[in-house]
Order: sequence, then structure tokens, then C-alpha cells
Amino acid sequence: MSTLLLKHADLLITMDDQRRTIIDGGLFVRDNVIEEVGATADLPLYADKVIDAEGMVVLPGLVNTHHHLYQTLTRAMAQDSGLFGWLRTLYPIWANLTGEAVYVSALVGLSELMLSGCTTTSDHLYIFPNDVQLEHEIWAARELGVRFHPTRGSMSLGESKGGLPPDSVVEEESAILKDSQRVIETFHDPERFSMCRIALAPCSPFSVTPDLMRQSRAMADAYHVRLHTHLAETIDEEQFCLEKFGARPLEYVADLGWVGNDVWFAHGVHINATEIELMARTKTGVAHCPGSNMRLASGIAPVRAYIDAGVPVGIGVDGSASNDASHLLAETRLAMLLQRVGGNPAGLTAAESLELATLGGARVLGRDDIGALAPNMAADFIGFKLESLDYAGCRHDPLAALTFCHPQNVNFSVIDGQLLIEDGAFVKFNPTPIIRRHNKIAHDLLEKVG
Repeated sequence: MSTLLLKHADLLITMDDQRRTIIDGGLFVRDNVIEEVGATADLPLYADKVIDAEGMVVLPGLVNTHHHLYQTLTRAMAQDSGLFGWLRTLYPIWANLTGEAVYVSALVGLSELMLSGCTTTSDHLYIFPNDVQLEHEIWAARELGVRFHPTRGSMSLGESKGGLPPDSVVEEESAILKDSQRVIETFHDPERFSMCRIALAPCSPFSVTPDLMRQSRAMADAYHVRLHTHLAETIDEEQFCLEKFGARPLEYVADLGWVGNDVWFAHGVHINATEIELMARTKTGVAHCPGSNMRLASGIAPVRAYIDAGVPVGIGVDGSASNDASHLLAETRLAMLLQRVGGNPAGLTAAESLELATLGGARVLGRDDIGALAPNMAADFIGFKLESLDYAGCRHDPLAALTFCHPQNVNFSVIDGQLLIEDGAFVKFNPTPIIRRHNKIAHDLLEKVG
């Protein structure tokens, strides 16, 4: 068994039951589990590995609740389009994805997330052309050591059947269900401190049939896995659901069994008070993606109302083609600022936004072993150096510095008890050759569509 001691953090933000912040704080880890948290003077003196966090603010690893890693290959495209126009531009490009493209883009997106402070991330892969399989991104997560919640997404409702995506990028529903069962049985680990948990994620109301939603619910129940989909992201989606199904998006999926504490939606922008009450009562979660919602002019999600009602809320960076970045701390800052745009200068506080990015994300993903620094929690924690230009003048409130000031990359990151980033750089992973490989693949994808 190995041990790790972190000591002398200027401020340790625990997110524990008491929401303690500890000056000159630290923690002691055995293998991959936290044993002690407290003032440095009260912790053991020695360990196999010691991290001196003097001059840093330390907090639980951030949890990303929604992403599309493959989209790093198509950043900064369809720059002035709303969601539906953006998708129609990108579908033909994504139709040429390969397993290698998904694997390499996952390495890029995951490493970017890790540098931003993310230690656990979900991903929504819903397009499976050519030889693409979900394990192409699972392999990338294993290589980097990040805690991973990949979702087996799907699209089955092509244009010829009244859906939005072209027929060239949809799958037969029997094949979707067969592969969904395969990836659950092969990769899902429900145990405490699991590094990989699978969820099922039909893409959206405008790209799958009601029958696939029902069958996905049945499979999720049988295997005790979670459910995820995009919902209520835009007015266009709302109009689509009203015209095709005669119901608003949440009413439509609720009738299919898609509410409950094992379900979380991406976005939830266009949700009314009655629907918020339903989500709160059923503990249905939402991944708030402020950067993407701003970029695509989708609107502002009612996060303050969600929190006040008791809806589980986490932060999501969303795909790197609608956000064009994978920086979770930056997204946490945007979440705070966007809730103030309507006129309430305390619409979301610094502490609340960090809680959404840690404990909130853990709750949305159905985990009670991450998101806080406390005994018997996973050893996932990050540190930011306060002696930097961007944090200058904020030593009086290191917590606020993280969200009010320009977002930084981590100084260090520990995931599952392993020091993976040290002094701002990966300990064992070199991103430079991967970036070159990624950019060549991205270039080739664009060449194929002219």
C-alpha cells in the first residue's frame, strides 16, 4: 500500500458536509482513498509521496457532466449558426470519423480537461460511422488516468423519417441496442471508486424514435445504469417536439419514463416552473453548459431556480465544436457570471459555482465517492498556484479567485491517488505528438467534404 501526504495548502476547500475551508490545510491518502483531512499540524508527518501545497488553493477535482470529445476535430466552424444549422453543417464531416479519429480527439479533449482541473468526466458519443466504437475513447481515458463516464449515444431518426440528421449518420435501432448491451457488459464498473461507468444516451428528441427511448429505459433498468440525453436546449427543439409529438420536450420524455434520479439532461434551457418542479420531485439532473448556450444563442438556463427547487445541477463544457474549448474551470466561471446577467449580482456566488462543479457534478452522475475531500472519499484533488499574474491581489480570498479571475490551469492534479500533473505539466503524457496527429486528422476530415 502506498501513501500520499498533501500539506500546507494556503486554503483547502473540502466541500464536505460542513463545507469547511481549512487554512494551512492538508490531507492524507492511502492508495486511492482519503484517510484524513485537516490542518497540516494534525496530519501524519510522513508518507511515500509528499506534496507541499504552500502558496496554493486546493479543492476536490472538478466533475464534467456533458461533453462530446470527438468535436475537438471541428472547432470554430459554423461560427454564426444556431443549433440546427450548426448540426447540419457538421453532420457530413462527422460522417467520416474513424476509430483513430475518436481515440486521438479523446486524448486531446481529456488532456485539456485535466489541465483545467477536471478529474471526472462524462462524454456523449452518439455518432458511430465506419469503425468507431465507444472503446476508442475509453482507451484514451485509461491511458491518461482520468475517471470516465462514457455514454453510448445513438441516432436512429434520419431525415427520411422526419428527423434532423442525414440518413448517412444514423444506425438501426437493433444494432444500437445490441452494442449498448455489449459496452455495458464489457466496460461498466458499478463499484465504489470505479474508473469507468457506462450510461445510455439516445441523442435528442429530434434524432431518435420514442421506441428507442423506451427500450433504452428498459435496458438501463435491467443493468442499473444511468440515462442521458439533450433536452430543451433551443426553441427549435421545442417547436419540433410540439409539432411531431404534441408535447413540450420534458413532457414528451417524461411520458417515455425518462425522469428519475438515474436520468440527467444536457442543457435544460427552455424549462418552465412546472417542469422544474417535476425535475426536483423526481431528482432528475441537468448538465448546465453556459459556454455552448451562449455560443449557439440557445438562451440562459434557469440555474438559480433549479438550485432553489432542489434539482441536481452540474457543469458541462459541452462539445468542443459548440464551446470550442474544454476548460471546466472557465465554464464554472461562466456559469457564475451568466446567472447575474438578468440583474441579480448574487445570482450565483463563487462558492455555489464551485459546488456545482464538484459535488453538483458528482450528484448528477450518481456518485457519492467523489466531489468532496473527506475520509473514505476518492483521492481526486487539484491545486492552483496563487502566486500568478491572474490571481495577484486575491490572497485575501483564494476561493473567489478561482471563479472571479481569469481561469488558470492546475499546478497539480491527483486522480485515484495518482499524481498525474505536477508543476503544470503531465507527469507521463506528452501531448505534443498527439496534437500534431490530431491536427492532421482534422485537416483530412475537412478535405473529404471539400
